[in-house]
This record gives sequence, C-alpha cells and structure tokens, in this order.
Amino acid sequence: MTLITAIDRYIFRLVLVPMLAVFVLAASLLMLEKMLRLFEFVSTEGGPVKVVFRMMVNLVPEYASLAIPLGLMLGILFAFRKLATSSELDVMRAVGLSYTRLLRVPYMITVALVALNFVIVGYLQPLARYGYEELEFELQSGALGASIRVGEFITLEDRVALRIEESRDEGRQLIGIFARVAEPGGQVLSISASEGRFLANRENRNTIILRLTDGTSVQDIPGQDSRVISFSQMDLPIDLPAIESFRERGGGEAREYLIPELLRIGWSDDRSAGERADSRANFNYRMVEVVMMLLLPLLGVALAIPPKRSTSALGIFLSIVMVVAYHKVNQYGSSVAALGRVDPLLALWGPFVIFGALIVWMYYQVAFVPGGQPIGALETGYARLAKIAKRLLRRDRPTPAQPSEGAPVAA
Repeated sequence: MTLITAIDRYIFRLVLVPMLAVFVLAASLLMLEKMLRLFEFVSTEGGPVKVVFRMMVNLVPEYASLAIPLGLMLGILFAFRKLATSSELDVMRAVGLSYTRLLRVPYMITVALVALNFVIVGYLQPLARYGYEELEFELQSGALGASIRVGEFITLEDRVALRIEESRDEGRQLIGIFARVAEPGGQVLSISASEGRFLANRENRNTIILRLTDGTSVQDIPGQDSRVISFSQMDLPIDLPAIESFRERGGGEAREYLIPELLRIGWSDDRSAGERADSRANFNYRMVEVVMMLLLPLLGVALAIPPKRSTSALGIFLSIVMVVAYHKVNQYGSSVAALGRVDPLLALWGPFVIFGALIVWMYYQVAFVPGGQPIGALETGYARLAKIAKRLLRRDRPTPAQPSEGAPVAA
C-alpha cells in the first residue's frame, strides 16, 4: 500500500502555497514596521545604515516564531476551504476518506514545523535577541563608529572640539575641517584644514589619527604670542572615549538563555527565587507555544468548512483572532508567572488545556457530527448582519428620477 497517494500530494500543494505566502507576508509586515523604527533610531544615534540590516537579521528568528504557526494554520484552512467550496471534499468523503485520513499530510508538515520552531525558540531566538541587544548597546556607546554630523560641533573627551563642513566617500574623506584642542597647561591649538581623513592607530587602539592636509594651526600659549604655522600634512591624535563592555548573555534576562540553561537555572538551589521563577515561566512559555502548533491542523479544518451553499469567510477571521488572542494570553501568563505570583503550570498550561478542549470539540463537530457546524450560530448571526447591511446600502442609493406625466420620453 502506497504511503503517499495522489490525493496526499494534491493536499500538500494546496497547503504549501498559501502557507508560504502567509509566512512571507506576516514576517515582512512585522519586519517592515520594525525597520522604520530602526532607521529612525540609527539616524538619531548617528550610526551607519548597515547596522539596521544587521539588527533586522537578528529579529528574523523572533518574527519567524510568530509567522510559522500563523502560516501553518491558514495554509491548512485555505486548502480545506477550497476543497469544501469546490465540492471536492464531499467527493472525498463519499469514497470513504475521513477527515483524519485527509489530515495525514498536514500533520507531516506540522511535525516538521514544530521541530523547526522548537530549534528557533529554544536556541536561535535567544542568541539572536542577545545579538540585537549588543548591537543596540554598541550603537549607543559609539563602539560602531557613529558618524560625525556635518556642520555641527562635537566634543571628544572634553578636550577636542571638531567641526566638519562636508563628508564624502561614506565619511572616509572630510572637507573643511576645524579643530580646537586643549593642551595641558592652558595651551590651546586651533587648526583649520581643507581636507582630512581618520586612520587607525596600530600602536594604540584607544586612539585614532586625524590626518589633515593643507591647513593652518594657531597655538595660543598663556603669556606668550600666538604661533601660526602652515602645513601640508599634519597628524592629530584623538583619544577615543572609553567604551563599556557589553554584559554577558543572560544577565538576568531569561529570554536570552537556551533551553538547557533555563532548565538548569529554573531548578537550581543556587539561584534566587526570582531567577528560578523567571526561568521556569520562560521555559513553559516556549514549550506551550511550540506544543500548541499540534492543534492548529484541527483548528484549521474546523473553521475552514462553511455552511452548505455558503462562501462565508467568517472562519478565516475567527481563526486569526483565536490564535492571536491565545498568544497574548500566553504572554500575560508568562509575565505573571515570572513575578512568582502564579505557578507556570497554571498560568500557561491552564489556557492551553482550555484552548485545546475547544479545538477538539470544534473538530469533533465537523468530523463526526452529521451536518455539524461548530460556529453555526456565529455563521447565522453573520449572515443576518450581512443582509441588514445590504438593505441599508440599497436604501442609501439614490433612485433614478421618474419622468413626469405628459413629459416627452426619448425613443
């Protein structure tokens, strides 16, 4: 007996296309919204634009963990909805194929995506989150080489005041430079140069060299006449501000720990009660989000099949609302459990049991009750509201003017 039949391959194609489309669309929308904020943040800090894309790469695992379950559920829902509205599902049922049999391929896809999502939330997401926080810290501290704003005075180490008129070649070539350097003993060195560029100092990493060309320096010494010197080339050492090293991964943030680390911290007697509660809450939150994906095929089928002679899309809307609402409930339960107010088993696995029981009941109504509709009452109410809306729209339409009696009518 062939394990994968032509019907299984057909269902696989029906599920795969919308699933990938929803995944790409959801991830893109989430990342585009975040990208606008990152561009604003990086421009405010004066950092290079390429940092935005490095930070976006570190956000991919977080958004993927949200987009994968949504894409899986909607892919299955759209596939079975197409089968139902085209009457293909009735034919399959008539030849003895049960819903459980038709879910063979969707569950194969689900198991693969569950394993993928477990790797993402358990290992890739914590590392990516830490990398994002590190880039943000380095950008704010100046470790990424924040650019000098053109036309503004900047102060370095309260010793050097620098102003650049123009910047070219991504900051490698500087035009119209003025620098004022405070020397020990009250001496002040004022320098103006036509061009310059920053060079690395191999002998001292905490100092960079500003190489100036075609300029003039004025040295003011207290009690003496100023000395004016013209130069064709001059190297001005500039001390970099001390940059604080970034914290180690974790640092009290449970979201940055890997799954084995959460288990070790959450059940360790050497850790404080707050750390243990935070680690246990985060561990259970990740697990319940992954296990929940095993229920999505049943939810997709239960909401995919509209009433007979109906093309209502209420199930699509309701499925998105249910998944998003459940995700928000888990986030709230995780935050409460992290504070030690509620046991993580109750705060996270309690809603999972309720949500799972509801999905199993909805699937049972569709698969085993003749003519069963788990959202039949909602469909009826939705149909009535649609009829009322159509009537109101018809009333608001202007009626064509009727010709008065005796008026000539065009042939």
